Amino acid sequence: MVTQNKQIQIIELGETPYEKALNIQEDLFNKVIAVKRANRQNEVHQATKNYLLWVEHAPVFTLGKSGKQEHLLLDEKRLKEKGIEFYATNRGGDITFHGPGQIVGYPILDLDNFFTDIHKYLRLLEEMVILTLKEYGIVGTRSEGETGVWLDIGTPFARKICALGVRASRWVTMHGFALNVNTDLSYFDHIIPCGIQGKGVSSLAKELGREVALDEVKAKLKYHFGNLFEAEWEATRIS
Repeated sequence: MVTQNKQIQIIELGETPYEKALNIQEDLFNKVIAVKRANRQNEVHQATKNYLLWVEHAPVFTLGKSGKQEHLLLDEKRLKEKGIEFYATNRGGDITFHGPGQIVGYPILDLDNFFTDIHKYLRLLEEMVILTLKEYGIVGTRSEGETGVWLDIGTPFARKICALGVRASRWVTMHGFALNVNTDLSYFDHIIPCGIQGKGVSSLAKELGREVALDEVKAKLKYHFGNLFEAEWEATRIS
C-alpha cells in the first residue's frame, strides 16, 4: 500500500507556446502513469508525483475531443493573418481561447493521492476560482450542466470568466483551467466559446475596471487550491 503523496510541485513555464506546454504535460503525465503501472507489478511501491504547471500562451484556439469544428469561426487563412494558432486536443470540452493576460493552470495529479472522483475534482477547481473571485468582490457561480465559472448566471447577462477542460487516465489528470484576468476578449468573437451560444465572456480586468497583476491572482489561486486539495507545495523549475 502506497502512502498518499499530497505534495505538489509547482512548475512556472511563463510565456510558453501551446504545443511545447502540451508536450511537457504529456511527458509528466506519462511518467506518473508509468510509475502506477510499475507499482502494480512490484512488491515495493513508489510514490507518484503531482504537478501544477502555470503558463501563459500566445494566442491559440484549442478544440476538445467532444467539440465541433464549426465552433471555430475563422478559416486557416484568417487564423494565420491574425497570428492565432489552432490545435485539436484530447481534453474534454469544446473550443476555447488561450492568450496573453490569461492564467492557465495544468494540474497533473494522481487522484489516488487525493480522492478518486473526477466530478469532485472539477467542482474543486471551480471552487478555487469562485473563492479567488470572491476576494475581489466578484460573485462567481456554476452553471448546471456546464463546467467552468460564470457570472450572473440565469440572467441575460450571463458570462463565463473561467473555462475548464481535463483529461484523466488511471486517475491521473492533465489539461486544466483558464482564468481570464487581463485577457483581450475580442479573440472570443472568433469562436462559439465552449460551444455555448447566447452567453458572453468576461475577465477580471473587465469586471473591476482595471488590470490585475497575474502573480497576485496566481497566489490567491494557489492558496485556495492548497486548502481545497489539502496539498503541500514544492517549487521547482523545468528547462
